Amino acid sequence: MPHSVSLINTIAVGLGLALVFGFLAAKARLPALVGYLLAGVLIGPFTPGFVADGEIAAQLSEIGVMLLMFGVGLHFSLDDLLSVRRIALPGAIVQIVAATLLGVGVASLWGWSFGAALVFGLALSVASTVVLLRALETLGILDTFTGRVAVGWLVVEDLAMVLVLVLLPPLAGWLGGKVVDPASAHSLLRTLGVTLLQVGLFVALMLVVGRRVFPWLLWQVTRTGSRELFTLCVVAAAVSIAFASAALFGVSFALGAFFAGMVMRESEFSHRAAEESLPLRDAFAVLFFVSVGMLFDPMVLIERPLQVLAVVGIIIVGKSIAAAALVLAFRYPLHTALTISASLAQIGEFSFILIGLGLSLGLLPLEGQSLVLAGALISIAVNPLVFKGMEPLRRWLLERSAYARRLEQRDDPLAELPSSTHERYLAHQVVLVGYGRVGRRIAAALTEQEMPFVVAEENRELVESLRARGIAAVSGNAMDPAVLIQAHIARARMLVVAVPDALGVRQMISTARALNPSIEVVVRMHNEEEARMLEQEHAGTVFLGEQELAQAMVRHVLQRASAARVHA
Repeated sequence: MPHSVSLINTIAVGLGLALVFGFLAAKARLPALVGYLLAGVLIGPFTPGFVADGEIAAQLSEIGVMLLMFGVGLHFSLDDLLSVRRIALPGAIVQIVAATLLGVGVASLWGWSFGAALVFGLALSVASTVVLLRALETLGILDTFTGRVAVGWLVVEDLAMVLVLVLLPPLAGWLGGKVVDPASAHSLLRTLGVTLLQVGLFVALMLVVGRRVFPWLLWQVTRTGSRELFTLCVVAAAVSIAFASAALFGVSFALGAFFAGMVMRESEFSHRAAEESLPLRDAFAVLFFVSVGMLFDPMVLIERPLQVLAVVGIIIVGKSIAAAALVLAFRYPLHTALTISASLAQIGEFSFILIGLGLSLGLLPLEGQSLVLAGALISIAVNPLVFKGMEPLRRWLLERSAYARRLEQRDDPLAELPSSTHERYLAHQVVLVGYGRVGRRIAAALTEQEMPFVVAEENRELVESLRARGIAAVSGNAMDPAVLIQAHIARARMLVVAVPDALGVRQMISTARALNPSIEVVVRMHNEEEARMLEQEHAGTVFLGEQELAQAMVRHVLQRASAARVHA
């Protein structure tokens, strides 16, 4: 046996304790990730007993971030990214500025220097990749418009933090820290220009060259018929492209892996690639939460409780209010605003990198690291609970606030059909909720059969595009009765729910039936338990992803086999 097996110790003890505490947390009706975080605290340097290797744990968790972002990229096209640019780009920038100002203001009250306060505020402004994506996947809303906005927002935040990490060292001397390189401080514009050029070159290379090379490579590996080579190709692509993007272009591992997944999506085997990488992705994501727990010193809760409370308040309340206000300012529904704000009500990977850099540059005091880590651990632990509270909060606001009701019913030209809409779209039409990959195919089939339909879609830009093409569409969340009313559900022939979002579907169907008792309902679903509940309630015809695919393949096989038998 070798004398040093710190890698094996870290993986074995980390995953073992994560399993035990994750199970106990689930039994206590808490999110499993709370157990993972507690497991990290127990094997960290601030608690007695076994201490795992923190550097190895951090690197293992970084692999989890790469695989997770790669998996998201496999389901996220360039069109999806561009479709939310009008809200994700300004929203992320303004939210970063708002959260940073809150952090600067609080840190200034504590007597910190401007440089320390700035690093502290920036660390509180950026959300965790792993936590956000895990929450969206758990809720089944990653492929919805709201999920695309959240992921697009995250990509913009990552790009902004890349620039911050590059610009902070040359600015450190001006901010009261160490002067790392006197020459770089005098060439700030050159540093910024080089960074933007590197990022732009990486994105262009991935979208122009990568979209052709990597799908071709995956096809060549698939032709060998080796499952292990296919899995190796997928994992190697995710990790190696992420590493190369950081080493050659100064882009973060997460962003590099995301673009790797996006270019791999061009391959016809992208779905299989996502399935093959799922077990590794989940295991390493668990190690991410364990590594976060290892960084946490519980004594900060006793020594600085008020400061910890202020940090948590900025992350969960301040960031959430800023994000919700921005989304509402872009005239999106209250539901979308609340979901986006819950998505961003935590901090993670980039926050740790920023505080580490701030300490090394002499900008941030040591207590700043403890406070940011405390805020990260608490916000990550309570984030699932924040998500659970969003819909009750929405209902409570609508019941008690006239202003909230006005937000739902405000004068929006896209929230109702134009007065010039033809009569055929106002009666006996199909109301199609969602215009994603499935919705587009349904719409194309309806158009081919010359059957009238009205699209209800949350993406306002997409609604504008549909109307420009002569397609009847209304903007808003179909869980809101007003949206269904504007789509003339009361006289519709059929309601087709083509979004994979299981949240609120039963409420939507109930509203439709109340307005139109005879309406036929067709629902797309990925969650088997939710699908069974809908079928038991006779809510409508449910199409369950893999099940419907298998049935269609069985019908085709039987038809072809029967035909071959007749000819024989």
